[in-house]
Amino acid sequence: MRPRMRMPRVSEPVLSTPPQLRLCVPYRALAVDASRWSVVTEDWQALLSEAGELTPEAVERITAVHGDRGARAIEAVAEERVKEYRDFTVVVGHTEEYVIEGRGCTCKDSLYNLDESDPTDLCWHALAVMIARRIDAVDHHDMWYSDVREFL
Repeated sequence: MRPRMRMPRVSEPVLSTPPQLRLCVPYRALAVDASRWSVVTEDWQALLSEAGELTPEAVERITAVHGDRGARAIEAVAEERVKEYRDFTVVVGHTEEYVIEGRGCTCKDSLYNLDESDPTDLCWHALAVMIARRIDAVDHHDMWYSDVREFL
């Protein structure tokens, strides 16, 4: 059985991928084995953990792999919208708050559009949590979100 192929969503050239994956063609023309994209995802995570901040190289890698979702996640982290409570991690969206547990999220994108078997297919809320944790940009609250939610 052949591995599942995934078409990246954005249409920009791959400029910051490892040399073995570097191609100068539009993304939509690529079909890349999901396990190779997993290597690229781990690459930006390791880069963030090592640098401890969002560097231009990390931003480029995140957006190369995750496209618009990556850009929205970076924006949320920069605006300090990733909150951690005793019971849940929450990303504050423009209209709602979304609860993140692992790769899962309460948003409609996560519910309807994502492929659970693809490690790179994450909503921007889950990506924001991953990024914020690696650069220590999570806003910690020593209270239960379930108690806070009652006041919202």
